[in-house]
Amino acid sequence: MLMKKSYLTITAAVLLILASCKKLDLAPRDRFTELTFWQSNDNVNNALNNIYGTMYSSTRVFYNEAMSDNAFTKLGVNTGADAIASGNFTPSLPRFQSDWAFYYGGIKSCNIFLGNVDKNTTLDAATRERMKGEARFVRAWHHFNLMNWWGDVPLLASEITGDEAKTISRSPKADVLAFILAELDAATSVLPAKEQYGANDNGRITRGAAIALKSRVLLYEGNKMNEVIAACEQLIGNTTNGSYSLVSNYSDLFSDKVINKNNNESILSLQYVPTLRTWGEYIDFAPISAGARTNNLSPSQELVDSYIMTNGKMINEAGSGYDENNVAANRDPRLQATIVYHNYQWTNPDNSTQTIYIKPGSAPNGQAGNEYSNAGQGTATGYYWRKYWDPNAIAGMNAGTNIHLLRFAEVLLNYAEAKQSLGQMTQDVWNKTIRVIRARAGFTSAGALDYPGNANMTQLIRNERRVEFAMEGLRIDDIRRWKIAETVLNGWLHGAKYGDATIDNGYLRVQLRTFNPQKHYLWPVPPSERALNTQLSQNPNY
Repeated sequence: MLMKKSYLTITAAVLLILASCKKLDLAPRDRFTELTFWQSNDNVNNALNNIYGTMYSSTRVFYNEAMSDNAFTKLGVNTGADAIASGNFTPSLPRFQSDWAFYYGGIKSCNIFLGNVDKNTTLDAATRERMKGEARFVRAWHHFNLMNWWGDVPLLASEITGDEAKTISRSPKADVLAFILAELDAATSVLPAKEQYGANDNGRITRGAAIALKSRVLLYEGNKMNEVIAACEQLIGNTTNGSYSLVSNYSDLFSDKVINKNNNESILSLQYVPTLRTWGEYIDFAPISAGARTNNLSPSQELVDSYIMTNGKMINEAGSGYDENNVAANRDPRLQATIVYHNYQWTNPDNSTQTIYIKPGSAPNGQAGNEYSNAGQGTATGYYWRKYWDPNAIAGMNAGTNIHLLRFAEVLLNYAEAKQSLGQMTQDVWNKTIRVIRARAGFTSAGALDYPGNANMTQLIRNERRVEFAMEGLRIDDIRRWKIAETVLNGWLHGAKYGDATIDNGYLRVQLRTFNPQKHYLWPVPPSERALNTQLSQNPNY
């Protein structure tokens, strides 16, 4: 009875206090709550930084190459690239679930930010609008990736509840596309050009990035080439949206610590800082003698064969001068900048050099670690990567170089492809796209630089994209949108000519690929997601 009386007395006292107050702020004073979080400028900035941090990953950039005909991964279980490339997967492959969750997790962060940032009353309105433009770009980026892999996907233009997440259905691809384009237009209208940012904001999403991504989105549709051209022309020779150009040295764009960080070609990059934020995949890409622990991603012979000769001819063309026993002789300079081949002269961090011996039985005593062996730790194809090697990497080959997501070279090639598809390829278009890209690469021969009016221009532009962006994760998108995956991903992926001479002329059979065009152009919706939400339909033939 005493406990009951005491409880009633305390309750009455609390009620009396509440009744005497005109307004009671129930927010704790020792921590942020939903009522106070967004009032802090630091919290707003940290929330936006988190959106940047979850936009994409180095693993996706690199290992997506192994889903294409550019590369092979022999230990790619965690990324799922080996199973997807070979066609030996089920809808329950963890990669499908992890990517679905990754992109929707990113969208959720964007929606929370966009739904709350205006609660802040201390940041000026222009700053908040710019920040919302950055978040809307990232929200469009995530929806774009979802649409590319799955087609129809749930469109989330605002934060939804847990119950809503269990009942939302897939939106038609056309609706998702329209949303993406509207988001990018909205971002373009409020984002600054890159020159309008201060030095401390280097790496932020810019107006140019929104326009460049729009050109990619439109290009991938295949039937909006006039709009692709219009978007590209906002960046080519138009400094209003940012001053962009090709850097003078192709290799430096991916390794030089100054040029990699600050240049006019990179439109958007994953930002890294030595010792503070690094990426570590290269320890499984480089030659063993350069410090790698093993090789888990190796270039294919098909990629090596795609590099033209310095005279502009493909290796199988009459008069090319190609010598299959010396694959690098008189080849596109981007081959040396991208791929390590037998007898490659590797430059060490201290500027000394070493010869990389890959052909079995070719290395001097004690230098056989890089040689091809079917059971060894080294390359599975007879080639290693050179592109993105960071000579300033810290212990364990942890690199602080930026990884480019959008480059001006892509804008030029988007423009060339769109012009060609409409029958508008001219010498003038060639000169400001393919010619300048090849000249930057190091070509000097007229056969490679001059406009080849009677060439198979569609195939030429496609091949130019392949070699320019090798190891940048774009090839898998290209072969899917061109609908050639059923050709290039069916049959054996090959390595160097170190195999049985009676089988495929001695070129190594590395992996047997299978691509079913009736279903593989889209990924299966993860069964775990469909179990949580019965309104999610499945893609055909899964």
